[in-house]
Amino acid sequence: MLGAMRNRFYGDFDTVRLSGACGTEDYRTPFQIDRDRVLHTPTFRRLQNKTQVFLSGEYDFYRTRLTHSLEVAQIGKAVCHWLMTRPDGPLGPDFFVDPDLVEAICLSHDLGHPPFGHAGERTLNHLMRDCGGFEGNAQTLRLLTERIFSAKRAGMDPTRAFLDGVLKYKSSWSELRDAQGAPPAHHFVYDDQRAYVTWAAGGRAFPPELAAGSARDAFKSVECGIMDWADDTAYSLNDLSDGVRAGFLDLQRIEAWAERHGEPCGEATPLGDLMSAIRRRRVDPFVGKRIGRYIRATRIEERVNFLSDLTHRHRHALVVDDDVRAESALFKRLAFEVVFLAPQLKQLEHKGSRMLRRMWEVLHERYLGSGRIDGQDFQLLPADAADEIAAAPDDAARVRLVCDFLAGMTDGYAARTYKRLFSPDFGSIGDLIG
Repeated sequence: MLGAMRNRFYGDFDTVRLSGACGTEDYRTPFQIDRDRVLHTPTFRRLQNKTQVFLSGEYDFYRTRLTHSLEVAQIGKAVCHWLMTRPDGPLGPDFFVDPDLVEAICLSHDLGHPPFGHAGERTLNHLMRDCGGFEGNAQTLRLLTERIFSAKRAGMDPTRAFLDGVLKYKSSWSELRDAQGAPPAHHFVYDDQRAYVTWAAGGRAFPPELAAGSARDAFKSVECGIMDWADDTAYSLNDLSDGVRAGFLDLQRIEAWAERHGEPCGEATPLGDLMSAIRRRRVDPFVGKRIGRYIRATRIEERVNFLSDLTHRHRHALVVDDDVRAESALFKRLAFEVVFLAPQLKQLEHKGSRMLRRMWEVLHERYLGSGRIDGQDFQLLPADAADEIAAAPDDAARVRLVCDFLAGMTDGYAARTYKRLFSPDFGSIGDLIG
């Protein structure tokens, strides 16, 4: 059992909580508590009705954000076990990357994503372009530190190792805006979250070589690196199988894509293996074997950096074999260009984006404008959300809370709310209760 002896990989620096609390008298480890706090929140359960690739509820076998997160967590834990059993070390029974911590990080990595997939994320970022932007990963950080678990909206008081593992991006919106000359499209934290980034780094400032942007984003704890690779593995393989089931990926489309991009698709090539699996109707076994290969393509290497003297989490880094990483990137490109950019999906994305824009307009007018709609003063949001907005200290806080409400919607709840607001023939007591 991994928990049978003390794990020397972690120390007090890693297990301290955001509140400053140290240790636990619980029967669980601090990282098991992190995981359990995430699992038992409505925010996590809402992922079952949020889009991964195909709109949730369209068919019952397509992946949602919830099933995707569960698959990422399984892959992440498998990587931990593989790394500990590798004969070339440096990990072992009393010195290992904690699988409970990695599971908590993987389960949390998509918590902040809004309804309607990446289209919803782009739409909210556009609507918030003058107010600090919107980013799914930044929203995850906001939920964990300020919004979920506590009835007082004080967040779940994460450990440093857990918070650092979720921090896939570490540059603020303003830093990237100033560097690029325009509001960033993605990969940022909100300006008021810089304190969390600093706390995760033990109060140390990033050195000059880790400038805002891609250089800083590449600096990850080993657990964050495992989550990132597990996410890439699930994205590049599991989402392919959904594309095949939905009819977006077939032999003709793959061959045409390969020819257009100059990618080989013959025998003993990644695309050739995929096409063979499609011909034999063995896509799921193909995906399963590839996942195992991607897990075994990982290893741990030591490194020296500005945090390596504080924690093993930054003294050790995940390394993935180049050929496997290249194959994953190839499959991701295939899925994106053939499946994600298909007109049918873009039409659904447009519909979801339009719904969010219309709801934003009316909520913005009610809660940040005159406060009256068509000359009338009435509530459009649930009482707790409306009261919190009313008590907010300024417009910046109010607009962020309106954004929180929209981002927290599931696909189905967003569609029903839109219909209640704008569809003349929708609305009854039954609808309101549902």
